[in-house]
Amino acid sequence: MRKIVVLTFISLDGVMQAPGGPEEDTSGGFTYGGWTAPYFDEAGGQIMAEQMGQPFDLLLGRKTYDIFAGYWPQHDNEVGQPLNSATKYVVTDHPFEASWDKTVEIHGDVVAQLRELKAGDGPMLQVHGSGQLIQTLLEHDLVDELWLKTFPVTLGQGKRLWGKGVRPAAWKLTHSVVTPSGIIAANYVRDGEVRTGTVGE
Repeated sequence: MRKIVVLTFISLDGVMQAPGGPEEDTSGGFTYGGWTAPYFDEAGGQIMAEQMGQPFDLLLGRKTYDIFAGYWPQHDNEVGQPLNSATKYVVTDHPFEASWDKTVEIHGDVVAQLRELKAGDGPMLQVHGSGQLIQTLLEHDLVDELWLKTFPVTLGQGKRLWGKGVRPAAWKLTHSVVTPSGIIAANYVRDGEVRTGTVGE
């Protein structure tokens, strides 16, 4: 069985839209594209290099795929190389002509196909960006791990990681580190159902 791992940059108020640049995703009138740039220090880069330095394939929504496919094939550096080498599974409403090597479309009964993909053999499936897809994955309890990087900024607008797809679930912290610029990198694994009780008893 393959793990689905969500790698996400988020603000303190949970926004994940357009972390990489001003023109990355301006939908909804979002004006803060590139909000991670002032905080992305050497330690943050090292964390990403380590997480992407292990075998993985990509599981992407169509919009993120289009952004990545328009950029990474021309950038075969330490980040681009593993992305270009990975198989890209793309969840899309409509079939399309792939512009990036090793692209596989997922459409139709998406949840059934995701379950089948997850049940198969292969490396972990890393999800980058893909906010709408993440909501589907969370709603159907298909996420095994969250690798979050929380940046010390609030944005007040934009697409959020914790949207309509979030269901009650427990998560266990497995690793955390704070970079010099204040990025909190924290990894969580799915840990059963929500447990309740009374404080002090």
